[in-house]
Amino acid sequence: MRVHVVSDVHGNSEDLEKAGDGADALICLGDLVLFLDYADHSRGIFPDLFGEENADRLVELRTARRFEEARELGNRLWAGLDRNAAIESAVRRQYAELFAAFPTPTYATYGNVDMPSLWPEYAQSGTTVLDGERVEIGGLVFGFVGGGLRTPMRTPYEIDDETYAAKIAALGAVDVICTHIPPEVPDLCYDTVARRFERGSAALLEAIHTVRPKYALFGHVHQPLARRMRIGATECVNVGHFASSGTPWTLEW
Repeated sequence: MRVHVVSDVHGNSEDLEKAGDGADALICLGDLVLFLDYADHSRGIFPDLFGEENADRLVELRTARRFEEARELGNRLWAGLDRNAAIESAVRRQYAELFAAFPTPTYATYGNVDMPSLWPEYAQSGTTVLDGERVEIGGLVFGFVGGGLRTPMRTPYEIDDETYAAKIAALGAVDVICTHIPPEVPDLCYDTVARRFERGSAALLEAIHTVRPKYALFGHVHQPLARRMRIGATECVNVGHFASSGTPWTLEW
């Protein structure tokens, strides 16, 4: 059995169309939407609306962790516009293209920048969306938990620690845990380019210790200090920043 795994697609529909080639199934760990490309500030919903110069400034403020100033900049730019309508319209255009690129079968969960309420409109019959749920693939049980934890960034799908922990607990015994965010381990959470720690989950780390799955697969941290790490019986793997690599991670058994 061969499964390809992607995360942090961020608008890369061209490579997504090929991500399932040679695999029995594709797993997507979320972040389909491209709001702002930190490597190319001309790409994404934000620069499409407000231009590259404003995108440069927003990235500068966020990278410096000056989140209040970043919010003030955003508020000034959005003044007089219907923010929710503009973002939803842009996200819908991206989702139409991205969901059409998914092969059959695809098993997917949400990232922190995704809008779960829209997924039922775009997920086709060959795509199974899971969040706090399990599915059997090739004789192994995979558990999926989507979204991220609350941060000053206030991305669309951030949930509180208790709700996230309850979804992890609901999975029970699984062979593979699939999440968007990593377990709360410094080397897995630190982004070497952004030079900051992203939020990882303590509940996920606890499940790795107690459930002892074969694998814990995740993304979210685009340039992690450590891409994989053994924790007890579990191989923890950041499957990569698909938006830039265009290459899925492969799991075979």
